[in-house]
Amino acid sequence: MPTYNKLVRDHIPTIIQQAGKVPKTTILDQIRYVEALKVKLLEEANEILKADEQNEIAEEAADLLEVLYALLDAKGISLEDIEHVRQQKREERGGFEDKVFLIEVND
Repeated sequence: MPTYNKLVRDHIPTIIQQAGKVPKTTILDQIRYVEALKVKLLEEANEILKADEQNEIAEEAADLLEVLYALLDAKGISLEDIEHVRQQKREERGGFEDKVFLIEVND
């Protein structure tokens, strides 16, 4: 019997049941939920790093965004808040279009 101990999407227990298996789940309190979302965010980011094909990257990026949206919602942060900060940083520090790779800084 595999043990997962991880946050899963809401419909996963039903999907497991439909496959004739019995999932054991619990509902997390807010603090444990936010911590589990942070762990899940890293899990999804690592899956993007492993992905090679465009469709794989798109699928993993969608998972990453879903977790990020959940984390932002749990912390009461809107997408507008994030976009405002992103725009500010872009104006002050730029984006990544120029593909600049910093090697070192000498004193």
